[in-house]
Amino acid sequence: MEVTRGRCLLQFWLDHRQMTQAEFSRRTGWSKRMVSFIATGRSMMNPEAMYLATQILGIQMEELYEWKVTK
Repeated sequence: MEVTRGRCLLQFWLDHRQMTQAEFSRRTGWSKRMVSFIATGRSMMNPEAMYLATQILGIQMEELYEWKVTK
């Protein structure tokens, strides 16, 4: 079995929580540019970053990306 990350859902969750990228940047300590890059799929989060994001957004790590599982 192989699992791969697809599209990042950070912007979806920011919109759902009515949080701006700037507010998320402030809460994480990440630059606004980095948040933008992640939200638009130009950069991927490492597991530690994913964990921090989920704590702020109140979601599970699996919910940050679309996932594809192949056999």
